[in-house]
Amino acid sequence: MASSADPDASTPPAAPQLEPARKAVRVVVKGRVTGVGFRDWTASTAESLGLAGWVRNRRDGSVEALLSGDPAKIEDMITRRLPVGPPPATVTAVVLSSAEPVDPSAGFEIKFTV
Repeated sequence: MASSADPDASTPPAAPQLEPARKAVRVVVKGRVTGVGFRDWTASTAESLGLAGWVRNRRDGSVEALLSGDPAKIEDMITRRLPVGPPPATVTAVVLSSAEPVDPSAGFEIKFTV
């Protein structure tokens, strides 16, 4: 006698694929941060960490950036790297605000001064 049980019934359903956690922050870096290669350094450092977003100079002499990606990589960027910056920079403050994550495929861009 043939069994009427569904052979696939014993196979558990596949676990849903979870998207990696993403976070975004906007930072304003103050101090001696313009004219010292801070934008290029920020873009290079962010790209090496796999972050997406942008960086630009501001007319008030600060540098503003949007960092989007893995929360641990963002934390590393804002606590260990941005407060130091490239060798000629002198950072006096890193001010954070929340932001919406951007598509990781957008990469990291250097924008014009605002």
